[in-house]
Amino acid sequence: MVYSGVIFDFNGTLFWDSEKHDIAWKAFSKELRGCELTDGELKKYVHGRTNKLILEYIVGEELDIERANYLASEKERVYRELCIKDKENFKLAPGAVELLDYLKEKDIAINIATASDNNNVGFFIESFNLDKWFDINKIVYDDGNIKSKPNPDIYLKAIEKIGLKSEQCIVFEDAMSGIEAAHRAKVGKVFAIASQHTREELDKLSNVDYVINDFSNFPRNILD
Repeated sequence: MVYSGVIFDFNGTLFWDSEKHDIAWKAFSKELRGCELTDGELKKYVHGRTNKLILEYIVGEELDIERANYLASEKERVYRELCIKDKENFKLAPGAVELLDYLKEKDIAINIATASDNNNVGFFIESFNLDKWFDINKIVYDDGNIKSKPNPDIYLKAIEKIGLKSEQCIVFEDAMSGIEAAHRAKVGKVFAIASQHTREELDKLSNVDYVINDFSNFPRNILD
């Protein structure tokens, strides 16, 4: 089958920044509960999930939206500072620019489905000139009203915004929760990027169709 649309996760997929998020979350966990998140907790309760859910896991109770938004904004401020300081790695993932240029040239519908909040999305748009490739008004992000991955809602909404059906689209993901979200959305193919998990880990997953090291390994012939 040939596919007509591409949906990208962002953090850890189009932008390899998982380490910076982990550093910021560990610092916040130590401040809020007296100990850092373990690597196992990061994989299970953080990667791909919304800030509110992560914060509620850390503090062990439900947070009102005002408190959750305040804590999340502080964590994301630390994260953005880490990104800006690391100038060498503050760029899109290997092969991403070339693939995005190709998709634009071929007029293939694309969108982003990210657990990032509005402030971070604005930061990414400005820093990486995402409006060169994406209709930024269609990007789906954590607005406080969408269910966190592994629920499929974020992918279903991103696909709807580009006027396609799930089976017509492929998804690029890096996180276990995001991979499951794409699978539950019944997309045509799920491509896992080995940015934070090893190929061996990803190859074992039944909900992954292809594992690639970076976007330069993507077989473009499956697209219209």
